[in-house]
Amino acid sequence: MGILVSIDNGGTLTDVCALKRAGDEPGELFFGKTLTTPHDLSQCFMDALKVLSERIYGEADLQRLASEIEYIRYSTTQGTNALVQRKGPRLGVIAGSQADIDALKSGEEEADLFAAVVADRTSIIDMSGDDESVRRRVAETVNDLTARGANRVIVSFSGDNAKAEEDRFRKLIYREFPRHLLGAVPLIFGTEMSTTEDRVKRTWAAMLNSFLHPAMEHFLYNAEDQLRALRTRNPLLIFRNDGGSTRVARTVALNTYSSGPRGGVEGALTLLGHYGIKNAVSMDIGGTTTDIAVFSDNGVREQEFGLVEGIPVPFRLADMHSVGAGGSTMMSTADGKVKVGPESAGAAPGPACFGRGGTSPTFTDVLLLSGFIDPASYFGGQLALDAERAKKAVMEKVAEPLGLSLEDALTAISDAYHDKIADAMRPEVEAHPDMVLLAFGGAGPISGCGVADRLGLKRVLVPRLSAVFSAFGIGFSDIADSFVEVLNGTDAAAIQTAAGELLKQARRGMKAEGFDLDNCELSSALVTGEGEDRQSTPIDIQNINGAQPAAGTRLVLTVTRPIAHFSLKQGEPDGTQPATADGARAGIFGEMPLYKVDNFKPGDTGDGPAIVEDELFTCAVPEGWSFSVTANGDIDLRKA
Repeated sequence: MGILVSIDNGGTLTDVCALKRAGDEPGELFFGKTLTTPHDLSQCFMDALKVLSERIYGEADLQRLASEIEYIRYSTTQGTNALVQRKGPRLGVIAGSQADIDALKSGEEEADLFAAVVADRTSIIDMSGDDESVRRRVAETVNDLTARGANRVIVSFSGDNAKAEEDRFRKLIYREFPRHLLGAVPLIFGTEMSTTEDRVKRTWAAMLNSFLHPAMEHFLYNAEDQLRALRTRNPLLIFRNDGGSTRVARTVALNTYSSGPRGGVEGALTLLGHYGIKNAVSMDIGGTTTDIAVFSDNGVREQEFGLVEGIPVPFRLADMHSVGAGGSTMMSTADGKVKVGPESAGAAPGPACFGRGGTSPTFTDVLLLSGFIDPASYFGGQLALDAERAKKAVMEKVAEPLGLSLEDALTAISDAYHDKIADAMRPEVEAHPDMVLLAFGGAGPISGCGVADRLGLKRVLVPRLSAVFSAFGIGFSDIADSFVEVLNGTDAAAIQTAAGELLKQARRGMKAEGFDLDNCELSSALVTGEGEDRQSTPIDIQNINGAQPAAGTRLVLTVTRPIAHFSLKQGEPDGTQPATADGARAGIFGEMPLYKVDNFKPGDTGDGPAIVEDELFTCAVPEGWSFSVTANGDIDLRKA
């Protein structure tokens, strides 16, 4: 038994959540936040652990915390940040024809990112001929790209012989430039990244992974070294965008992209299952964006080809989309109306009320001036807010340009903000009007009912750990990995051969994670087609007699090593009783009763208008809505 820790590194804030277990008891949850330090993410990683140790022990004691930690699961924005900021290595691309190069730039998103990370560093090579002549061409091509500034090279060929040609290129180039030499340029091959027949998708996967790899490698190994210095029991686990976790050395950089929002999905799946809710839509509102996901029949909707910066890649990802609306989203005017974002003030300079140099009004400034948040207790009292700076920003940037009073400007901003989020969710909700809205993130609960009203939804669920819900969700992840082989035949013998190879790979992989394959859970499937034509048939690789797979079938082996999870409190409240208000809060729109989450008991109920306040989030309960507190401490809001 020990402490389970999960950390979600967001664009503005870094969240930490931990379960301290003892014996068979459910354990005690601790959580906190710290400001993200984009210049050095290892700093906010360690700051989060420091905050956690203060919560658990009453003082900062990283050494003691490290000695009690069982596992740390971690999601990072490093990859997302690198792509958004276009900060990474200069890539070079080698292909078999100019048409193959051009196909990589066929869309607007593809052309834009290609220009940023590859530019003109491309080469065409003819792989026909004897080894000596091809070896010379290979060496000349790589030398040409490095001379033009490429410090990482992607090699990707098309056609049925793509893998064979890439294998030949690899053999010849490493004969010319052995990998142990300082001048050896890192190479990545398209068929190494994916078995998909779609060359464009697998090439983009290779390019994106190459672009993300150096920064990820430096940062994550630095974080792991700091943990090792503290003598933690187990290696750092990196939470991936497919819901699994692996240690740093076995993590593919591309699989970290948008992994934080996936943590919210894992938490949502657990919570929705706990309450028996089949159809739901979630909104995870942080400082910069609102991440939206759709759930049906106890699962999350996924894309066969996930999108990375709008570019399809050959990996299944949760079908999530983001809207530029969050607590730090900057407000302005355009065409006589309020304009919401997409620019964000982030943590630095942050909203005007932070007093750190920000001059544009944000939704946080609006909430402060409207009386929904307390300037003295915001962010657990760690960050005092300046209402005068917020007022000045709203008046100068919105109220005066539109000829509005302060009150009307606040209403206009709030309406525009909630409209933007609701409009992004409307297509999903119109098809399923019985959906439940799951509102989380630091800025999610304050907007839950406002967005639900615009969508005609009657129920909103706010998790008790809403402010750190993605970090909480990461705590339900297991150590997992998948292995894929394309069958070289259409009979049971081909499956047997592939299964033998996959089991070898899986055994090596899980040994690197510190586990024996015999202690893991295995599942396998025969997969044909891609995209909408994809079909997956479960198969027992120990019993494959009579199987007749189609040509090109892929055998997929998924290996899972369950590890300890966070937990939810079971059962129903013993009864219901009116919640006791902890006072009232006066705002520009009047006075409302105030309820403190820390003082709630299971079964507490109340009616709006009201404010429900946690240390790290605020929930607005408008008139016509009521709330009840579940046995797990979650807030269940219903429209009359």
